[in-house]
Amino acid sequence: MSALDKENIVGVSALLVHAAKIDEKYSENEKQLIKDFIKSYLKNDSSEEILKSAERLENDSNQLLNFTNIIKKENDEIKSDIIRHLWKIIISDKTVDFYESNLMRRICGLIYFPDKMSAEIKLQILEKK
Repeated sequence: MSALDKENIVGVSALLVHAAKIDEKYSENEKQLIKDFIKSYLKNDSSEEILKSAERLENDSNQLLNFTNIIKKENDEIKSDIIRHLWKIIISDKTVDFYESNLMRRICGLIYFPDKMSAEIKLQILEKK
């Protein structure tokens, strides 16, 4: 499935960190979900190191576009997977606020991912809770 290289994984992980921090609560559970994402693409690399790199990148960047441009070029399967991971992080604290919903709409628009599919993914995750 993966067409994402290590550098792109760091960029996408930075977007996941941004999603985790948008509600101003960045939990250990959210960090673990990001590490799970990293491990799903990079089996042999240290997810802890990549997470630290992603956190630095997110901290130093105020441009979402940098991260969404990576995703925009990918196929629908990878886009779906990334949207699924974003929703898992957002839903992990059992609430979805306005800023989180708005972020997801913006990301979907920037990567040309249909809102309807994003909503279906969100529902699937909520039903598993």
